[in-house]
Amino acid sequence: MEMAAPTRELLLTYFYLFLYIVLSSGQIFFNKWVLSSKEIGFPYPLGLTLLHMVFSSILCFIVVKLLKIVKLQDGMTPEIYMATVFPIGAMFAMTLWLGNTAYMYISVAFAQMLKAIMPVAVFLLGTAVGLEVLSCKMFLIMSVISFGVLVASYGEINVNWIGVVYQMGGVVGEALRLIFMEILVKRKGLKLNPITLMYYVSPCSAICLFIPWIFLEKPKMDSAADWKFDPVIMSLNALCTFALNVSVFLVISHTSALTIRVAGVVKDWVVVLLSALLFADTKLTTINLFGYGIAIAGVAAYNNYKLKAEASNANNTVAVMNELSSRDGEGLNSLLGSSSVDKEYLDGQIKTDEVGRKFYRQ
Repeated sequence: MEMAAPTRELLLTYFYLFLYIVLSSGQIFFNKWVLSSKEIGFPYPLGLTLLHMVFSSILCFIVVKLLKIVKLQDGMTPEIYMATVFPIGAMFAMTLWLGNTAYMYISVAFAQMLKAIMPVAVFLLGTAVGLEVLSCKMFLIMSVISFGVLVASYGEINVNWIGVVYQMGGVVGEALRLIFMEILVKRKGLKLNPITLMYYVSPCSAICLFIPWIFLEKPKMDSAADWKFDPVIMSLNALCTFALNVSVFLVISHTSALTIRVAGVVKDWVVVLLSALLFADTKLTTINLFGYGIAIAGVAAYNNYKLKAEASNANNTVAVMNELSSRDGEGLNSLLGSSSVDKEYLDGQIKTDEVGRKFYRQ
């Protein structure tokens, strides 16, 4: 007996969510293992991140240009690329570089707890550039998140402040990237899914990583004799990064914005708890978990607040356009059919925002 289509679709959605959680968590553990393990012997986070971007550039080119599995949207010009994509690529490179470097100094669990401060960084920078408006509710949410992260940090047994600085630098870089996505991409009307985004971003990120690698890590690699480069391990590591991007693409295509944000919270807890079992440098305390729980509660409240705001904005947009189009008796469908308005944008405004916010949560 053939399974009903809705049931198959539901099972497929659960599979994509499971795949995203597994790949996202696994990539974090894989990077930590490559950078910290004596068996692998490759303690070069800048070089590892550069490898990821080169590998991603090649695979995205194959998928987009050769196999044509994913189509590019029209509208990208050299001028837009340099003014829009390159700054995003630079911030993306900074985020991955500093985030991977933090694993050399602090545990995976503690790094994940520090990442919970991300909404605060995004909100503060967004307020500074006029994208966000301070309100009593948002101030309360930001205070809860900050308090939770402070409590979790207080409960950390082995605090390495160098690692904390690197991780917070990665948080700032990611917040800047999201701000640039909002200002430079969405306001220009560019529609980028995770694959096409990486097709454009990976090459310039690789360039931004190659320059500091030449001066900071290459001399160390030339003088050191004990590091190893296992082509199989490194290829699998880079392939996992690309597979994670594909899983994000699949999840965004089959679920709502709320679902992927909930999946992200589940992934965060999986990383924190599993890292205590997998890595000797991770020792969780009750204060750790209590503080992280407070921070995650604040993050959940932030996600709920933003989703309601985005839904309200989308409804307001449709209402305004209905009003405008009704004046000349044409109706919304006629207006949506014109070149001035993109129906996909109106139907998927909330999901579109997720491409910037959930992409590369590693």
